[in-house]
Amino acid sequence: MEERYALLLERLTKTEPEFQKAYRDSLDMSWIYHDSALEGSVYTAQELKAAMDPTAPIVTDSSIQPICEEIRRHREALEYIRDFADKKRQPLNIDVVKKIYLILHPEEGDIKTVKYRKDIPQHRLYFHEYAPPDKITYKVRQVLDWVNDPETRRTRSTIRIAARAHYDLLRVFPFASDSGKVARLFMNLLLLRGGYPPAIVHSTERQRYYEALKGSSATMTQIVHESIENNLGSVEKLLEGHESKGYAVKV
Repeated sequence: MEERYALLLERLTKTEPEFQKAYRDSLDMSWIYHDSALEGSVYTAQELKAAMDPTAPIVTDSSIQPICEEIRRHREALEYIRDFADKKRQPLNIDVVKKIYLILHPEEGDIKTVKYRKDIPQHRLYFHEYAPPDKITYKVRQVLDWVNDPETRRTRSTIRIAARAHYDLLRVFPFASDSGKVARLFMNLLLLRGGYPPAIVHSTERQRYYEALKGSSATMTQIVHESIENNLGSVEKLLEGHESKGYAVKV
């Protein structure tokens, strides 16, 4: 799968800059749309375009403005994990998880002051068991220690590690809001760092995804594996369509 992705990236670099930008914009829109839809927030194409297109007219509609800010912060988080994934020597620690959350919620302060949740949310989308607030610090550290353990990397594939880290983080549910987004962003950081494409869980898989969180991590690993396969298939189809039109390819 890594080789397949590496070949796709090589083919992408040989396309014209306009196509590469269109591909990246389309990927980010799809990523943000599906990831937010898993949380129950369904953005329209107009909202996504208004938030992500720098040439789009400035949004004056006060009802859309907060949504555009959410989308922009989400995209900023995507850029952060891509950038971090390229820095192979940077340590993966708790601050990385907090930083992802703070990009989504800059009003929460900084790395030193950001707080984990203090209670068990009563109205929620996720219905698996949550860690008690007094155990969150310990359990988040436990997840990071497991990810960084040489034995983990020696005995498990990148996909299994990323899927399990995401599963475990979501069962801790460290933040009062957007723990799901944080866990999936952290998972994709691990995948990107390992040479894989992102696993974008499709919104149509929402119920299955929630059920997996109440079940075993093996089911979650399967969902993540399928999401990566779907991503690769989409890029291959896109490139084949582009190349079949006879566009000039750089050599």
